[in-house]
Amino acid sequence: MLKKIDILLKQEKKIYHTQDLALLWNISARNTLLTIIKRYTKENILYRIYKGFYSTVPPNQLDPYEIGICAMHGYTYISVESVLLSHGIIQQHIGYITLISNKSRTFSIDSHHYKVRKLRDEFLYNETGTTLQNNIRIATIERAVADMLYYDNKFYFDGAKFIDWKKVENLQKTIGYR
Repeated sequence: MLKKIDILLKQEKKIYHTQDLALLWNISARNTLLTIIKRYTKENILYRIYKGFYSTVPPNQLDPYEIGICAMHGYTYISVESVLLSHGIIQQHIGYITLISNKSRTFSIDSHHYKVRKLRDEFLYNETGTTLQNNIRIATIERAVADMLYYDNKFYFDGAKFIDWKKVENLQKTIGYR
């Protein structure tokens, strides 16, 4: 039993879905897996975020971007309002973290609210204009602007003078938005 704890705690990753734990521990028997998870949550080795979704640290100590991306359980990146707000391109408070994925949905985890915008696969998997920061893919200002214009071509940008419109136009062409 100690071996499973060692395997878990030696991982750099802190957030897991039930299936991730099954693969990590090489357990195919569902009841065995759920029994171990239940025991580990009781002992505070695992923390339940919601059914089927766990972390090795208390959820309030996790990066809200990482939680949202992991909750989507697929290719997802941070963009549009979240990026634009963080760079002063829009001024209004949005109250949620905006993710881009192949599904559209809204959800909350702990005190964090998420809005997921659906993007067609041909655009979603084009990483042009995104960067990887602490294993989290985040759009650049120009990619966030291009993404926003994809969803709403009449969107008003408070800090439009801070946008490199030539880069946005080039990104739109590269990604295929135009």
